[in-house]
Amino acid sequence: MKKSSFLYKAFDLYYEGFRSMTLGKTLWTVIIIKLIIIFVVIKLFFFPNYISANAEEGHEADFVSQEVMSRTPTE
Repeated sequence: MKKSSFLYKAFDLYYEGFRSMTLGKTLWTVIIIKLIIIFVVIKLFFFPNYISANAEEGHEADFVSQEVMSRTPTE
C-alpha cells in the first residue's frame, strides 16, 4: 500500500493515536467491559430464550407464526 493513500493515512492516524495514549487505553478498557456487561450478562438474565422454552423441537417456525397471528389485531 502506498504511503500517500487515504487508507494508509487513516490507519496510521489511528495506530499512532492508540499507541501513544495513556489514559485512553484505560478508558477503552472500561468501555469494553461495560459493553460485555450490557450485551452478555443482562441478556442472560433479562431476555430468556422464550421460543426454545415453549416450542417443540423442530417446530419453532410454526410456533412463531402462530404467536404472531394470535397477537395481530383484527379489524
